[in-house]
Amino acid sequence: MSTSTAELDRLTQRWDCFRTGRNAALAAPHGWLSLTSFHWLPAAPSALPGVPGLWSFDGTTAYLTAAAEDDLSMVSSGQPVLGTVTAELSDEESLMWVASGSMVVELGMRANRYMVRTRDAQSPTLASFSGVPAFDYDPAMVVTGSFTPFDAPRPTPIATASPEVPGVAVLAGEVSFELDGIPYTLAAEEGALGSLVITFHDASNDVSSSHWRMLELTNPRPDGSVAVDFNRAINYPSAFTDFGTCPAPVPGNTLPVAIEAGERDPRK
Repeated sequence: MSTSTAELDRLTQRWDCFRTGRNAALAAPHGWLSLTSFHWLPAAPSALPGVPGLWSFDGTTAYLTAAAEDDLSMVSSGQPVLGTVTAELSDEESLMWVASGSMVVELGMRANRYMVRTRDAQSPTLASFSGVPAFDYDPAMVVTGSFTPFDAPRPTPIATASPEVPGVAVLAGEVSFELDGIPYTLAAEEGALGSLVITFHDASNDVSSSHWRMLELTNPRPDGSVAVDFNRAINYPSAFTDFGTCPAPVPGNTLPVAIEAGERDPRK
């Protein structure tokens, strides 16, 4: 079905607003583009490259010991870190814990191991950012799909962007749709406020798009129908930085065609 010029203009304007919001979120001072390092915490108090203080963990507790010359302060209160502070997280949780100058140190638990990542508002990646490259809006990449929920959520092992971090996707069901008359089915997870999230491979990966992408769909309608708009396919943080631990698609979530819609590979 053809799209009128007026309707195409309206849809393109909505997509432009989406792109503006997406780029603004990525440009946050301590967002994903500010990552500058990743370190696993050692068992014995130790210095980490580029991170002030002495860091360690013991069981479920992370420890940081700092002196005045380390110039560290708590993100939550702004109080200086003098002596030892502790924190406890569950797997997949993160905490913007301490700051030093333009840098914030994120404490996280991944694969039941403590890690820290530095986020620097003056990072070269953030400083050079002018927006994520994207394919032009294509109305043909908007189709109607049908969501079939599973009887119960299905935890499924997956890889992640880090070979040291295994992951699990909790699948809520499957979304079926057609592109150019060919049917496809992809597994979906539940997103925020009842939406659906699909992480997928396609034939454009590592050519014009990144290694994989994700797409958030509308909430399923009462009849199970959903809007599948590949123009809104976005990169995971691992497309921008080597320090991401982003989830890879579940086995089978691969489209044999090139989805040249949504975000391109920002490193090409």
